[in-house]
Amino acid sequence: MSTVMIIGANGGTARILIERILKETENNLILFLRKAERLSQYQGNDRVTIVDGDVLKTQDLAKAMRPADIIYSNVGGTDLGAQTKSILAAMEEEGKKRLIFISALGAHHEVPGKFGEWNEQAIAAFLPGFRESATLLEQSNLYYTEIRPAWLTDNDEIDYEETTQDQPFKGTEVSRASVADFVLKLINNPRQDLRASVGLNKPNTDGDKPSWM
Repeated sequence: MSTVMIIGANGGTARILIERILKETENNLILFLRKAERLSQYQGNDRVTIVDGDVLKTQDLAKAMRPADIIYSNVGGTDLGAQTKSILAAMEEEGKKRLIFISALGAHHEVPGKFGEWNEQAIAAFLPGFRESATLLEQSNLYYTEIRPAWLTDNDEIDYEETTQDQPFKGTEVSRASVADFVLKLINNPRQDLRASVGLNKPNTDGDKPSWM
């Protein structure tokens, strides 16, 4: 049994993961988010601790993660680099080593062809943060797994394949349920994909852009 801290716990993928952890494991959860009332349905669950906090307030974050064995970052935004610095500083302060980190396709300039060109334009405001975070992870001494999902869907399916950092990214989309499934595998097998960057996509979704665009 482990204690898993989810930072940015109100995100769509995080919500799926919370339900699966509670239903399929005996792990405890620390849910860290702004406006904690958004997850009030877990108040009173003796396996869940809910913390209302700001990831940029490093001391508060460090205190909240003190009981955690595994940290899962589900945060995002144009200031992702600053958020990542705070997460890494909090982990160092508390002596934490295992981090599962959600990034995005393009963080390593690994998306080829016309889709890669389209993706560069579509998420241009966010890519600097993803790329800064990728560098910070590589420079850290953490046992991290960086996850680079394709464009996310809410499809109720688990269907994905993996690529390594050195391989061209495949596909254009993947479901949040698939990403949550991969994260759960890492939580259940924390020695898997250490200091690795893993791309996730739904097979046979290659194209110049996601199908709904």
